[in-house]
Amino acid sequence: GRNNKLAGQIGEFLVCAELGRRGLIATPFSGNVPAFDILVADDKCNTLPIQVKASRGDNWPSDARTWLAIELDPVTKVQINRGTQKLENPNLIYVHVTIASPHEGRDQFFILTKMQLQAVAIKHYSTWMDTISWKRPRNSESYDCRYAIKDLEQYRDNWKLITDKLQPSEVAHRPGPNDLKTP
Repeated sequence: GRNNKLAGQIGEFLVCAELGRRGLIATPFSGNVPAFDILVADDKCNTLPIQVKASRGDNWPSDARTWLAIELDPVTKVQINRGTQKLENPNLIYVHVTIASPHEGRDQFFILTKMQLQAVAIKHYSTWMDTISWKRPRNSESYDCRYAIKDLEQYRDNWKLITDKLQPSEVAHRPGPNDLKTP
């Protein structure tokens, strides 16, 4: 409810502030755009959409079916892993934020692509499900897939991913015969 909405709002503004510290303009869309939460731009007007995931704890929830093609055997109640899901926008950047309490610690940021997040989520979910032979103990139809700070540690403060993606292509455009010329 309200606490989740506030965490999302705080997370988006924290990411915008951090991007501003790095000389980038960023604006949140307050959940009004399904695929991303923030649009960031550099001084050359290169733009990049960013998805923000905020947490007041040390982990983030997701649905395993976002990352894996999973079927549930109706008889045995065992989840069957049919492989990875094909992702839309695999290069979309995700910024995961842990929101520090007002008097303790610092906010933490973990920056990675959706494809990298898929690998993290699959590894975490598969490792746990292997220990229970892919049969959820309480609810066979649960696909709760949580990943934690320890799973994202290698992406801590990886702001370079954003600045590198904003850089224009190394190949300069060479004018061709059909390009408009100004007098």
